[in-house]
Amino acid sequence: MRSVLLTLAVVLMSSPCAAQSAPPGGGAGAPPPNIVYIITDDQGWKDVGFHGSYIKTPNIDALAKGGARLEQYYAEPMCTPSRAALMTGRYPFRYGLQTLVIPSAGKYGLATDEWLLPQALKEAGYATSIVGKWHLGHADRKYWPRQRGFDHQYGPLLGEIDYFTHSAHGVRDWFRDEQPVKEEGYVTRLLGDEAVRVIERRDPKRPFFLYLAFTAPHTPYQVPKEALAQYASIKDEARRSYAAMVTAMDAEIGKVVRALDANKLRANTIVVFQSDNGGPASAKFTGEVDMSKSTIPPDNSPFRDGKGTLYEGGTRVVAVVNWPGHIPAGSVVNQPVHIVDMYPTLAGLARAPFGRHKPLDGLDMWPTWSQGKPSPRTEVVYNIEPFRAGLRKGAWKLIWQTTLPSKVELFDIAHDSAETTNMAEKNPQVVTELQQRIEALSREAVPPLIFGEVVPALKAELFSSVVLPADMKAVEDEP
Repeated sequence: MRSVLLTLAVVLMSSPCAAQSAPPGGGAGAPPPNIVYIITDDQGWKDVGFHGSYIKTPNIDALAKGGARLEQYYAEPMCTPSRAALMTGRYPFRYGLQTLVIPSAGKYGLATDEWLLPQALKEAGYATSIVGKWHLGHADRKYWPRQRGFDHQYGPLLGEIDYFTHSAHGVRDWFRDEQPVKEEGYVTRLLGDEAVRVIERRDPKRPFFLYLAFTAPHTPYQVPKEALAQYASIKDEARRSYAAMVTAMDAEIGKVVRALDANKLRANTIVVFQSDNGGPASAKFTGEVDMSKSTIPPDNSPFRDGKGTLYEGGTRVVAVVNWPGHIPAGSVVNQPVHIVDMYPTLAGLARAPFGRHKPLDGLDMWPTWSQGKPSPRTEVVYNIEPFRAGLRKGAWKLIWQTTLPSKVELFDIAHDSAETTNMAEKNPQVVTELQQRIEALSREAVPPLIFGEVVPALKAELFSSVVLPADMKAVEDEP
């Protein structure tokens, strides 16, 4: 009998779940932590106080001061891909969400055979809530949050809504537990209030996962008039509104942290803060609202470009992790971390089983955050698409545009994080190596799902009627 027990112990210890479910920093006897995951929408890298911004973010700054700043934290270049990567721990090219975002009329969503982070946490006994933006499928209920592991849902399903009417294209997009809700209020404040309610009404016998996904500061740039007063000196309307939106959102983050303190939960709650992608630097990436005649206010400096691109400005995002007593206060992690790493890291802390359904691309970053150990990530996949790709190995980063005229750019990120000097011609061997890796990854990719909807829609629009000059039409109409 003893030999059977020993054999069973060896098998369990060598299984993937046992190896990936290490206890948190508090030790084997400590309860698993509550998780509050805060994600903002289209916020620029520099648009926080601790990165030197004029925008006031005292509560986000306090999280950074009391925790670790992730200064080489990478997300996907756009919203849907980033959220999918977070939820799955897998690169979006593996399930067809790598290109653009799910549009308001889009019928597809995140593949239902992906096992999401809230599902893993729920299996480990967590109460799970999403407060805020989903944007991983809305046309079919099988894609909705409560079908994907969330016990509670509140907020919008789409990617972009009016901050006061809670609607997109005249259709209200506001739900509580997936039932339509009509209520008044500014979206950012409503989300903050609901997050506080989740904390206050939690089941004290269960740890909780609160995914707080603000729509701010994504377009349209809207904010209550009283919030604009502190930025009255900014003459440009878009910049003034954007700054006020970020500060209003920061105030809600402060409310959430205070609720944790008031309910004596702070000591056993890990708080994560990040933007979903770089801030837009061009009107073509601001969303469905036409911003072509407006200033585009997000600031990603010192990095190049912004949302929608594979440059650092589009993919390196502001991020903080904070857990008092477990993550050293004021620390800086200046090593690569990717959004897919959040899944195994948080699931590991929660002692949740993961990696059984499909292999993850994410890596456990807990030793890096808590003990200052080197990041296990030596490769960063920025994205793999049929027409472009971005890959980093060590300090070398390749951006490869494959459509004609093709373009290859190689940057030494360690010495040129602003991506000012293309080193491709001087390092052909490095280019070849990285291109071969991209080719190998591309063979594992699922074609972008958006192509399956855009091409038929364009065909129906362009090949179902005839357009002639006005004078020719007049001739045809003559009796």
